[in-house]
Amino acid sequence: MSKARHRLDRQFDRLQRRIPKFAANWLERIRRPGARWIRIPLGILLVLGGIFSFLPVLGIWMLPLGLLLLALDLVFLQGPVNLAILRGGRRWTTWSRARRDKKSSQNR
Repeated sequence: MSKARHRLDRQFDRLQRRIPKFAANWLERIRRPGARWIRIPLGILLVLGGIFSFLPVLGIWMLPLGLLLLALDLVFLQGPVNLAILRGGRRWTTWSRARRDKKSSQNR
């Protein structure tokens, strides 16, 4: 198993711990090697749904989820998706800390 694939699996494990139980069970099933023929079309549909997020039913959340699913099978996506997850996580942490600090300084 490549380093990028191992890192991607860790990201999926982390995601599964953070989402509701029913969604984590579904994600566990979709990650199995035999589910490749479900995972690839689903990933493509989610990416397309994310691209068309300006439509009422679709959302931008679909794009990263679709890329994550596709990265399980498409090796060339594993590195960029891992990098995006790490950078996005760092930016989220920085933003949420700054927001929390701003709120606490306003309450003083």
